Amino acid sequence: MTSFLSTRGGDRDRSFSEILLRGLAPDGGLYVPEEWPNPEIKADDHAGMVAEVVKPFVDDPDLAGSISTLAAASAAEFRTPEVAPVVPIGDDLHLLELFWGPTLSFKDHALQLVGRLFDKVLEKEQRRMLVVGATSGDTGSAAIEGCRGRDNISVVMLYPEGRVTDFQRRQMTTVPDVNVTVAAVDGTFDDCQRMVKTALADVALAERLGLGAVNSINFARIIAQTGYYMSTAQRMGEPFDLVVPTGNFGNILAAWIARRFGAPIERLVVANNRNHGLHDLITTGRLVGGHTERTITPAMDVSVPSNLERLLFELSGRNPERIIAMQTELEEKGVLVIPERLRKEIAEVFSAGWVDDSAISETIGSTYRERGVLIDPHTATGLTVALQEKRAGVPMVVAATAHPVKFGEAVRAATGVTPNLPAGAPDPMVGEEREIRLEKGTLQGLLESIHDQSLESERFPG
Repeated sequence: MTSFLSTRGGDRDRSFSEILLRGLAPDGGLYVPEEWPNPEIKADDHAGMVAEVVKPFVDDPDLAGSISTLAAASAAEFRTPEVAPVVPIGDDLHLLELFWGPTLSFKDHALQLVGRLFDKVLEKEQRRMLVVGATSGDTGSAAIEGCRGRDNISVVMLYPEGRVTDFQRRQMTTVPDVNVTVAAVDGTFDDCQRMVKTALADVALAERLGLGAVNSINFARIIAQTGYYMSTAQRMGEPFDLVVPTGNFGNILAAWIARRFGAPIERLVVANNRNHGLHDLITTGRLVGGHTERTITPAMDVSVPSNLERLLFELSGRNPERIIAMQTELEEKGVLVIPERLRKEIAEVFSAGWVDDSAISETIGSTYRERGVLIDPHTATGLTVALQEKRAGVPMVVAATAHPVKFGEAVRAATGVTPNLPAGAPDPMVGEEREIRLEKGTLQGLLESIHDQSLESERFPG
């Protein structure tokens, strides 16, 4: 079993249960294992694969003993027996369909498990938790679904007003459970994420209110996602390249970990939209933060990808001082420039491409016309870059991160076809919405109010 440390050096020797509930380290860094395990993964099914990936990080015997059951219960929430099917679409090209969970995006894979892990640890420790998160669209509904109705959890989700689809917004705002609060912020996803990180980094506030994180700053989310890449590798049965549409770098970081664990992924390809900071960093060594353009792929409208810090930590000799210097440069100057040696090391594993809205729409249209497959704009971003980066004779897998119904307007504009809800999926376009408006910089007051209300409900039940 391993313990955890912060990428910025100010906290270490933490257990899995501690970093699960904390999310962000007190020094503002992200938790990573002090030593990476070398798990022997022999599972035959998807849930077993996820369990075997997660278990080596869990030091509590009781929690470790329940991982298989929790992973199986999470997998049972998906609408297909394969959980994450690998679907060939021709020319040695495959889609990894990650969108068959309760809220129809890849975020369900981790957050169904993380919600159950929260519950297990909180019950054992007899404590409550106030989960706070930021969403560019899909994390919000998946986190809410994973945490709704749980006695020991309240959840607050921030989203950038006007920068998610109506479907995505209503997946959050029509949830009736009293432990859920949705807040619209007049700003960008980066603004929302900054507010959440500021609250979590305030140690006194975080401890007093019992704050925890569900964004991919929480390591538990990353390692849970690693499971589906290990499962994919098992089903592919041969080396392959992997393309991941990404904004906050969490999903492709999970793939990097899978590669480290022995998955035969030869190249990891970052697919960006017009907000192509990750592409720029990989190809030029320079990332400019602070501004995002609104696109038809809102999950990638991110200028400062949080999980990049974990990769830079690993590839910089696990040197916290270098990470602090890089983060300070990015925060103060709005620009991150990495040494050429480091850029080349990244480029040995990662490549990148980016496309604009018109190219994304064209790929949605051509994929339907030529292959009879409807895809959402994020998957189309990955597929467009995949067709640019495809190597002869090497299978390529594209992470299909959301069901097309979540982005019906963009899909309809590109194909003339309105995507349908999967059988049995609830329709968020009906039901009463419930949300609040939140000004930037006012999150603490909201969190304190919700915390106080939860105490009152405990004190005076019913």
